Amino acid sequence: MWIKCYVLRHRKVPGFFRLRFTPSVLLALILLSVVGAAPLATDREPGRPGPETIREWQSRKFGMFIHFGLYSELGGVWKGRQYSGNYSEQIQSDAHIPEPDYARLASSFNPVNWNPDAVVELGIDAGMKFIVITSKHHDGFSLFATKQSPYNVVNASPYKRDIVKGLAEACARRHMPFGVYYSTIDWHFGDIPDRRNDNPLSHEHEEFNVAQLKELTTGYGPLSEIWFDMGHPTKLQSRHFAQTVHRAQPEAMISGRVWNNEGDFSEMGDDAVPDYILDEPWESPASIFADTWGYRSWEKRTNLEAKTREHVLRLIKVASRGGNYILNIGPRGDGSVVPYEADVLRGIGRWLQQNGEAIYGVRPQPFRELDFGYATVKDNRLFLFVEHPPQSGRIALPGFKNRIQRARLLGDDQGSTLPILGANVISLKPAQTFIPVIAVDFEGPLKVEQPATHAGTDGVIRLTTRSANLFYNANGEGYSDPPTIRKQEWHVAIDRPGTYKIELLHQPGKFARVLDISIGGRIIKANVYGDDHGPATAGSVKLERSSDMIMTVTPGSPAERAAPLGVTLDTVSLVFQSSQP
Repeated sequence: MWIKCYVLRHRKVPGFFRLRFTPSVLLALILLSVVGAAPLATDREPGRPGPETIREWQSRKFGMFIHFGLYSELGGVWKGRQYSGNYSEQIQSDAHIPEPDYARLASSFNPVNWNPDAVVELGIDAGMKFIVITSKHHDGFSLFATKQSPYNVVNASPYKRDIVKGLAEACARRHMPFGVYYSTIDWHFGDIPDRRNDNPLSHEHEEFNVAQLKELTTGYGPLSEIWFDMGHPTKLQSRHFAQTVHRAQPEAMISGRVWNNEGDFSEMGDDAVPDYILDEPWESPASIFADTWGYRSWEKRTNLEAKTREHVLRLIKVASRGGNYILNIGPRGDGSVVPYEADVLRGIGRWLQQNGEAIYGVRPQPFRELDFGYATVKDNRLFLFVEHPPQSGRIALPGFKNRIQRARLLGDDQGSTLPILGANVISLKPAQTFIPVIAVDFEGPLKVEQPATHAGTDGVIRLTTRSANLFYNANGEGYSDPPTIRKQEWHVAIDRPGTYKIELLHQPGKFARVLDISIGGRIIKANVYGDDHGPATAGSVKLERSSDMIMTVTPGSPAERAAPLGVTLDTVSLVFQSSQP
């Protein structure tokens, strides 16, 4: 009723303002407006994971991914031919298998050697802190007892058991957080298989997905995360999927591949590790071998030590940049885990038994770059991963301002300390171990001064995109949508306190943007137009002397979460105008 009155008023319906508001009419309108304004429970905006859930999710760092389904039977082979043009779980598309022929695989899918308790035990041995399994991949075959289609493991296969439920229960027995992968596209439903997997979704397909999501979020216990994948949904469809999950399970973390900025964490590209730190929850998905996620029978599984070290190093890189690393295994069609893959996981687990405190529950490295390797930090302890030991034996910590109390090698049974040379240099003798990890205890709140840009001889501080820390949105409209810059950040040295004018030079284009420039505790609005030929002036700001002041440029508020900057900046300049009185 209240909404109707608001609409009518703005349409200027004749006679609206001639209504006489007697006391009884007013009371009735008030009561009606209160009742009418209360949205139905199903229309309320569902909650998202709270800060504690996000912190706990970020602290896990290492988890298991499982790609398992009808494709596991084929192992990358169709009619005697090995297919390598795409991942083996997508062999239906790669080999152009007709849908009826592929669907008949369900009649022989009988993974009698699938042992969910043993899989969870393997994850524990590997030091993994969560497990995610494919509930349905692009082929549309569900590993759970969905009522939306008979094309599932319970109704269409001789196995007759709900694989997702069995693993969920095994995880619950060992208190292992559990999640599911869900493909937004579905070749059995009618999507056309293609290499891009960038299919738009019909309304009927959207409703089918929503119905399956309701089953997964109400019948399989608490879900740590739902790993959406592929497709090209509209903004409203992405929101519909996310809200469906959050209505049933507000604390379930949704992957960014639900698209359109509706996820709770960003998902990197397949086997991609960013070379920068992200300021949000994120995850890096990887497989034992980068050429496939599903089982490939003819994969060359050699040099176990090198493969184990490869993934230890990737885990270190991801943890040092603030993310979680989810590593995939692809069981055979009979449900058994490939021994080589199990051995890789156990090898990582042995490394983590010695060095796990440097991985779990840590924050990303406070240094922009380290010539010897990587770092993480937890409380008053800094962990240094020495991938490239300096020939001098001197491990330098650039900009580190805390007093070092002691330094030691993790796993050193002798417990001996390493010599400290000067304020921020540690001595390390040549080590025989793979990536030695140094634990550095320090005093006080962590303080690291980043390399800062100073003014030139003309008094102008010039900040370029190349010198900026760039923050990306990796999960836009779809997998083919390239990452977009959503924030740029610089460290600035103010050697001369006073008033500075802010100028922006940018690439031309057809746009008009409002940007927020944050510096010195103030936010300055900048109007930027693509057809401007000279620098855009954002205004002036008074700045105090500082050896390390942070300046950021973001889309002008209010802005949609993870909105792109929308303009390519060449230079942001701070031009000195006058000294402070």
